[in-house]
Amino acid sequence: MVEHKPGDFRLMKITGHAGRAIRIGQWLNGDGYGDYQHAQVYLGDTRFLDAQPGGASVGYYDNLNTVGYWSSGLVPMTDEQRDKIHRAAIGYIGTPYAFTDYFALASHRLHIPAPHLDKYIRSSGHMICSQLVDQCCLDGGVHLFNDGRWSGDVTPGDLWKLLEGKAYAAST
Repeated sequence: MVEHKPGDFRLMKITGHAGRAIRIGQWLNGDGYGDYQHAQVYLGDTRFLDAQPGGASVGYYDNLNTVGYWSSGLVPMTDEQRDKIHRAAIGYIGTPYAFTDYFALASHRLHIPAPHLDKYIRSSGHMICSQLVDQCCLDGGVHLFNDGRWSGDVTPGDLWKLLEGKAYAAST
């Protein structure tokens, strides 16, 4: 079993109306209708940074191994990078959630011209969960995506594809 360390992230399923709405947002972004709608940064000691409608906050979980799909062992990080990711995550507590980011990301994907769309997506003043994970990693010096995408142009489906590709590559 791989040990989970601060700086790792986890993908989770969300049920109910919120989960369905996020699945639709991901579908609009070309991610398909995937099983993972939420991403969290692991802070250690069963604590996670969560992007929530009321702002990013710290949540606690009793059993780390029962829920989710982890980046542990799939995304290489140094202890220094993990420490920086942890500090960045703490600094983002309270950052507002913006469901409208899904529509901005879909507009970008569909090449719909919108003034200042890149600035809106790149802004770290409001983030969906996957943007928060990606921004914390970037702040820690870990670049999850090296495909030329805009900063902030990441959905939970993108993180899922990233991990699935690494899991596949690691097993071949």
